[in-house]
Amino acid sequence: MKQLIVNREDLKHNINRVQEYTKQISKNKDYTIIAVVKGNGYGLDLKKYAEILKDNGITYFAVATLEEALLLRKEEKNIQILMLSALNEESEIEEAIKNNITITIDSNENASIVNELSKKGYNIKAHIKIDTGFGRYGFLYTDTKSIIQNVNELRKNNVNIEGIFSHFSCAYYKKNKHTIEQFNNFMNVLKTLKENDIEIKLQHICNSPAILNYPEMCVNSARIGSAFTGRVCSENNIGLKKIGQLEISIAEVRTVPEKFNISYLNSYKTKKETKIAILPTGYIDGYNVTQKTDMFRVRDKLRRAVHELKSIFKKQKLTAIINEKRYNIIGTIRNVSYNSWCYRK
Repeated sequence: MKQLIVNREDLKHNINRVQEYTKQISKNKDYTIIAVVKGNGYGLDLKKYAEILKDNGITYFAVATLEEALLLRKEEKNIQILMLSALNEESEIEEAIKNNITITIDSNENASIVNELSKKGYNIKAHIKIDTGFGRYGFLYTDTKSIIQNVNELRKNNVNIEGIFSHFSCAYYKKNKHTIEQFNNFMNVLKTLKENDIEIKLQHICNSPAILNYPEMCVNSARIGSAFTGRVCSENNIGLKKIGQLEISIAEVRTVPEKFNISYLNSYKTKKETKIAILPTGYIDGYNVTQKTDMFRVRDKLRRAVHELKSIFKKQKLTAIINEKRYNIIGTIRNVSYNSWCYRK
């Protein structure tokens, strides 16, 4: 049997640290933390993960798909749920609205559908998505005329525009020129809206790496995902703890002779008679999976090559703890999936 063990106290510690830190950098007692729980709660079981977040003061959640939003709403009736991705099918938008899910509006076409649905008397809540230089979703930050027209028309139709947001593409790096440009683009949109008598309550552009690397850009709310897990793609400078440990029953223990090859590609050869344990887990569980580079620019490929070269000289070992003693993993592990989650105090 395999289980992903999550230490509740470590998760609570991370929640508290994020809450304390955001209050400190924003100097705002009413700062809004939007907990991102996409991808089945980062693989931690959406239902259980959201329940702990809620029990520790988190009341605003965000997901990436309608399926996740509906599942979360079924479990939690009294929380706010934001759909980060804009829906473009009228039936899906209506389904979200009926289930009290806050939708994202990111285009003229999307706004048009929402305006039509508002005629049915629904209580519609929405956030406006701005593309400040990511190139994925949102009104272009330069098209403020369209943003203003859509916001005014939506509010005229009693759509509650409670938030406006954008998304960084390079917040993992400090002092990044493009991140600074994106923030300035976002703030210019907010300035233009204010000049046109449009105030929107929630304003968020920071994710977990951004609040750590660019605390001055926190505005009045932030989307927090990886920081709660303690596994951030930036310097962990607020004492977050990594949560989640894979617990596996040993499939077999056997003794092999000296100079005996182990695993695919003969990845290890014993130096003496050795007792080995076979652990039935592997890539299908997400264990030791590394993402192939998806960069296209020459400079990104060169950066990746330098990173790979440096890794040759680093001592990087995978280990497993058996009966409170740590052992090295010496061979490729097969593809078997674990089937449950366990949250421990």
